[in-house]
Parts: sequence; C-alpha cells; structure tokens
Amino acid sequence: MPTSSSHKRARAGRILSALPVLFLLADAVGKFVQPEAVVTASAELGFPPETLVALGALEATCAVLFALPRTAVLGAVLLTGYLGGATATHVIHGSSFGFTVVFGAIVWLAMLLRDDRLLALMPLRHPRSL
Repeated sequence: MPTSSSHKRARAGRILSALPVLFLLADAVGKFVQPEAVVTASAELGFPPETLVALGALEATCAVLFALPRTAVLGAVLLTGYLGGATATHVIHGSSFGFTVVFGAIVWLAMLLRDDRLLALMPLRHPRSL
C-alpha cells in the first residue's frame, strides 16, 4: 500500500514534470510558428527552416508522452534521445550545452519521483544508507 511519503514524492514528481513539459510544448509551438528569432537560432545550429515543423512535432510528441502517466517512461526515454541530440548539436557548434544536460537530469529526477517501481529499480541512494 502506498505510504504518505510516496504520495508526496509522486506529487513532487508530477509538479517537477510540468516544467519540462511546458517548456518543450512552448518550444515546439515556436518551431511551428517560426518567428524570425527561432529560424535564425535554428539556422545557426544547422537546422534549415523546412526541418522545424518535424522537430516541433517530435518535441511535442515526446513531451505529451512524458506528461501522460501510462507513457511517461517511454516519453522520458525518447526525451533522453532528443536531448542527447540537442547536446551533441551544441557541442559540435561550440555553444553552451549545460542546459540540455540539466534538463535531461530534471526529466529523470521527475520520473523517479513519479514512479515507485522505477525508483526501486534505480534508487537515488544505496539501500544500506537508509
């Protein structure tokens, strides 16, 4: 039976999950709408304007999968791949990549807090240190 602390942990995970979901959905909308700033920044990273809608769709799909409880783990795995590509792109172009790495860590921390089964599989601390 779930304890009060596991309910609190799951709630914290859902709240923490909202941050990347909202950011990713807003970023995807930018890729759909394509204001000049988005087109210019994307071009500087090697992405021509005709690729932005597909990237936005991929980003929005990953965010929605991550937001839904039944598909959250799949969403987190897909976001890891998406963010890995974003990190590689930034490294190749010599730009800062810390945000994408921290963003990925937030995704997985939120996932671990949301799902007791996943937390049991990958504990945040060693069981003997409890």
